[in-house]
Amino acid sequence: MSNVDLPKKYKAVVYDKPGSISTKIEELDMPEPGPGQVLINLSHSGVCHSDMGVMMNSWVILPAPTQPGQVGGHEGVGKIVKMGPGTENSAVKIGDRVGIKWMAGTCESCEACFAGADANCFNGKISGYYTPGTFQQYALGPANYVTPIPDALDSAAAAPMLCAGVTVYSALRKSGAESGNWVVILGAGGGLGHLAVQFSSKAIGHRVIGIDHSSKKDIVLESGAEHFIPIDGTDNIPETVKALTGGLGAHAVLVLTANNAAYATSAELLRFRGRVVCVGIPEGEAVAIKSALPQLMVAKELQIVGVAVGSRREAIETLDFAARGVVKTHFRTEKMDRLTGVFEDMFEGKLKGRVVLDLS
Repeated sequence: MSNVDLPKKYKAVVYDKPGSISTKIEELDMPEPGPGQVLINLSHSGVCHSDMGVMMNSWVILPAPTQPGQVGGHEGVGKIVKMGPGTENSAVKIGDRVGIKWMAGTCESCEACFAGADANCFNGKISGYYTPGTFQQYALGPANYVTPIPDALDSAAAAPMLCAGVTVYSALRKSGAESGNWVVILGAGGGLGHLAVQFSSKAIGHRVIGIDHSSKKDIVLESGAEHFIPIDGTDNIPETVKALTGGLGAHAVLVLTANNAAYATSAELLRFRGRVVCVGIPEGEAVAIKSALPQLMVAKELQIVGVAVGSRREAIETLDFAARGVVKTHFRTEKMDRLTGVFEDMFEGKLKGRVVLDLS
């Protein structure tokens, strides 16, 4: 089912030399939606640090190296232009704007799916890793798993919410911190961080301490942080956090960076019964949270939890917050041929907020 004449070829950005920062634009054949699938004409795609990890083969947790020609990306927004067989009674229809997330599709039958943790699906298909991603003008998606985009939300602004937004929203829900509690956000000026600061301070009512490089002070404070601690100008971050929180430490710490050093000291920032929420995945060999000593964990009854993106319900809730203007992505748009340069800036830590590709 389609209301438009589709081209036979379209443009996509692929990883041409996995293991290095390199992309190129190629022309691909138009796919045909299979049973239960929809074809989406993507207009925008967010660029995530996870995409760089996949491109660089720097995530040792992934089961196999990325192959040349892989289309990356997992924050895509566009309109449905064709419906596959068996989608007649779907909640979506031709012309609807929808989003593709990190998890492109789930099995709906494993333990994680039964628990409502579809982002942890044991058999899920990750968008942009052995499943064609969103750095392309057309993509397929399961009709029952794509995320509806609210009418009031611009497509470019919606794209980062499909991973960065829903990830930090889910992380804050799992942090256990209540309104008025102290929350430390490590990597507060990044693509995830500046959204986490907004959700934390404006939507939930936490007292936020943002930690990042001094160059990101403005975006962190503008996003709603009560205090900012520069990693490049502070001798003792744990003591600084304690001083700001009445000598007790934070109720929760969100680690939104892949930096191993951030993880190393994260537990030291907590007060009694505080919780570290692990989000960023370090590249290369994993390191332990060195400050999570058994005696400290026992004496202060600390907790450490992990968060992998968020559920389809949390994605819808995240987009609703954005549509109402509670949170806003700080982003700039770039054309498809600028993706290699975007990744170079990301690798060098120069990005503030988010980059969204214009796929036109």
